[in-house]
Amino acid sequence: MLLRTRAGIGAVAAGVAAVLLTGTASAAPSPGAPGVGDPYYPNAGNGGTDVQHYNIRLTYQPETDLLSGSTTLLLTATQDLSQFDLDFALKASKVLVNNRPAQFKNQNGDGELVITPAKPLAKGETATVVVSYADTPSTAKVGGLNAWKKGSFGALGVDEPQSAQWWFPSNDHPTDKATYDVSIEAPDGLAAITNGTLVKKTKQRAGWTRWNWRSTQPQATYLTSFVVGKYDVVQSTTPDGKPFVNAYGADLGPSLDAAKASVERTPEVNEFLAWQFGPYPFEAEGGVVTSGITFSLENQTRPVYGARNFAAGANTTLIAHENAHQWFGDNVSLGKWSDIWLNEGFASYAEYLWSEHEGEGTTAELAQYTYDSHPADDKFWQVLPGDPGEPNQFDAAVYDRGAVALQALRTTVGDDAFFSILKQWQVAKAGKSAVIPEFAALAEKVSGKPLQEFFQTWLFTKGKPAVGPNGTVAAKAFAAAPAKPKSWDQIQDNHRALAAAGAS
Repeated sequence: MLLRTRAGIGAVAAGVAAVLLTGTASAAPSPGAPGVGDPYYPNAGNGGTDVQHYNIRLTYQPETDLLSGSTTLLLTATQDLSQFDLDFALKASKVLVNNRPAQFKNQNGDGELVITPAKPLAKGETATVVVSYADTPSTAKVGGLNAWKKGSFGALGVDEPQSAQWWFPSNDHPTDKATYDVSIEAPDGLAAITNGTLVKKTKQRAGWTRWNWRSTQPQATYLTSFVVGKYDVVQSTTPDGKPFVNAYGADLGPSLDAAKASVERTPEVNEFLAWQFGPYPFEAEGGVVTSGITFSLENQTRPVYGARNFAAGANTTLIAHENAHQWFGDNVSLGKWSDIWLNEGFASYAEYLWSEHEGEGTTAELAQYTYDSHPADDKFWQVLPGDPGEPNQFDAAVYDRGAVALQALRTTVGDDAFFSILKQWQVAKAGKSAVIPEFAALAEKVSGKPLQEFFQTWLFTKGKPAVGPNGTVAAKAFAAAPAKPKSWDQIQDNHRALAAAGAS
């Protein structure tokens, strides 16, 4: 009783001291928000925490779809926390916070794991959170949706805008980037592939092999991939000495050679893109080609390509698109999903740049063809690249009108200023997230020109701009459109596949 009384007196004294020093009493710890308030996906990410590192150590059995193991998060509290959420669609079996058992609630239908630590976290405190789990991702749904892919190809944790929560607990929003160690144990004869550098492969028991990967640069959760299945893994180095790891599904059939003729040129493509955007931002390069998806996604250091994208032959414009995202989308991530133009418009414009490099039509020709091919009453001009709305987030207009807008910007500010803007953007926002107004402000600063009306017209106003991307007035009739450059069919095919699949 005496000890409790003294403790109580000490607590009162500390509180009085805090009031005397600051003028206000310290706020009591409170729960972190269940999401970051993204306008399209309000529950994506979490409030109150900032993750610095993920250590993911899992075992996966494709026959049963059982995924088991643990994820350790090193995170910092951004407020005094009594409770916090992680985005997670699977069922946690145990949670430790700073080595103490924590109370937790699996709200899997909402994609939330609600954690109450034994001791509240103070603002600025770094905590170690360990989540253990064993579940079947293919049966887990969030809001009725499931982003896990399972089939004869194996299993894929690859999708956009969310995929991480089907295989590891996280702050699943691009504004919270972290470094990663990912270790996946799979049956012998199968590959387990993700981002970054393959540190080592180990065997600890008969019939199983563990693949250990490391990503050393800030990486968004949706860009972190899980690929397990029968793949031919090809390891080499790029001309400048980076690890270059590619993987090709064993079931690609006639598309295999076309896929290799595309993906194996990645270092060449990235060397070209580096001249346009600045140095390649990451420690490794590569790609994965799989029959498990129809779309392609810019997973950091190692994009994942749907095999159907090579059905008609080699497709280096797609390689240019997904690897341009290593700069626009991966190095500089979007601040909210409504800023998707910062990813897709730029990656689509990179296709124009690559086509010109390959002698298959200039950027001006490609942009003008898009502009002229869509009459003023086409619904294409009703989608706003700067804020398309969640249902239209991956509409072809975001890609194509978005790319045409960049050609128009280039015409407006001139080549020197345009490419300086792109390179300075990469330096200013490296490893961070950003929003469209920040890009517009940089463009004005570098060019010295007022551009508010320009961005309003091209990104935020419905209807066909009166002046085209090269400074010419719109063609009076659709029939006046020029002959399409020879690379245009493939670019359009890529965009139709991306839009139909709902990812980029």
